[in-house]
Amino acid sequence: MKILNKNYINGSWVDWNGDMADVHEAATGDVIARVPMSDPGQMELAIAAAHAAFEVWSESSVEQRVNVLGQLHAGLKQRAPEIAEAVSREVGMPLKLATAIQAGLPATVTKTYTDMLPEFPFVEQSGNSEVQYAPVGVVGCITPWNYPLHQIILKVVPAIAAGCTVVLKPSEIAPQAAFILADILDETDLPAGVFNMVCGAGQTVGETLIRHPDVRMLSFTGSTRTGHAIAHAAADDFKRIALEMGGKSASVVLSDADLEAAVKGTVSNCLLNSGQTCTALTRLLVPADRHDEACKLAAAAAARMTPGNPLDEATRLGPLASAQQRDRAVDYIRLGVAEGATLVAGGPDAPEGLDKGYFVQATVFGNVDPNSTIAQEEIFGPVLCVIPYNDEAEALRIANGTAYGLSGAVWSADREKAKAFAAKLRTGQVTVNGGGFNPLAPFGGFGHSGIGREFGKWGLEEFLEVRSLQL
Repeated sequence: MKILNKNYINGSWVDWNGDMADVHEAATGDVIARVPMSDPGQMELAIAAAHAAFEVWSESSVEQRVNVLGQLHAGLKQRAPEIAEAVSREVGMPLKLATAIQAGLPATVTKTYTDMLPEFPFVEQSGNSEVQYAPVGVVGCITPWNYPLHQIILKVVPAIAAGCTVVLKPSEIAPQAAFILADILDETDLPAGVFNMVCGAGQTVGETLIRHPDVRMLSFTGSTRTGHAIAHAAADDFKRIALEMGGKSASVVLSDADLEAAVKGTVSNCLLNSGQTCTALTRLLVPADRHDEACKLAAAAAARMTPGNPLDEATRLGPLASAQQRDRAVDYIRLGVAEGATLVAGGPDAPEGLDKGYFVQATVFGNVDPNSTIAQEEIFGPVLCVIPYNDEAEALRIANGTAYGLSGAVWSADREKAKAFAAKLRTGQVTVNGGGFNPLAPFGGFGHSGIGREFGKWGLEEFLEVRSLQL
């Protein structure tokens, strides 16, 4: 068991001798690490360090920033196996996928900013005005447990690239990757105070971070409920906010689509990270006359997702990250049955032979009422709702008929037809016929899914204020 009884403040590891939180292995429930449950005083020290460092770092050159991010990229690549195993054990993602996504994607995103930064127009001309892009100030970053390092990198890297200083509060459920990141940054040329990390509870150190007057921006990924609270707190001090929150994304299969390919792609996406993904395609909308066929295909695809310990190479579906998350998903499955949906695959019982740990069966519901609870609320577990529709107008109403708008998918034999339908979806990104993920494209949501965008130049612009000089 690792005892990580330190926070990273002002370029040094600072000992913590107070309360600690247990970190559990998702597959077994065993305690594998302990991390600080810090007090507000630790957070205030970190904010003071970031505030003091801002003046110098905000005036650093693009070359300095690129150099640091290049060193970070190299460190992430070098420690990728360690990162992947830590996240796999904490979150439950199968190790092969964790290596590619949980460890690989953060390195890829970091590289996109080292490539982009030299070309970014921090100064541009508009008529007789010089338009300047200036760093917003001290940024408070609050990140979730489902993609722990990835979500940190999406905030910390562009913030540093913009010339901001950062205070990070990672999730105490899956914190080890944040400690590895701090360790890597400690070995770079980043000046003391530019990056700080304090581990603890949202009600204590998180509350201090979001309300402190020296923090000028809050970047948050997590639940819509917490995002709502952060937005209210930020409004009291007119802080900038970037919020990436929940989703209930629809995968719309049009009548001319390859149903088998569409269902296979949707199930694969829905069950990625055991459904613990904000962009998961959890609603499969199919023509009513193909509903039963779609359910059979979805059940077959779910059956191929072999559950087991994420460190086992044969595993395709790992556990959920915590007992609380497991119980939440199981409660929703029971509710789906009670609401009258048809249980096509899975169910509330643990997978056979996997009673230890936080496992939930890959579950498929058919004949789901689009207004039912399981079709409206984010479950954050391996649960797919198959919803029949009668025509495209109804499909569009159902797809847009939730408070969320983070992601979606459209499937059709006619690409232009799919694009035309996608253009009507009230959502931040849409996959057309299984199109590949692009780390340079903007990522964010409509409605209750968020405010602002991450990735690419849009992610950098979130951390910049605009100033014009009239010449």
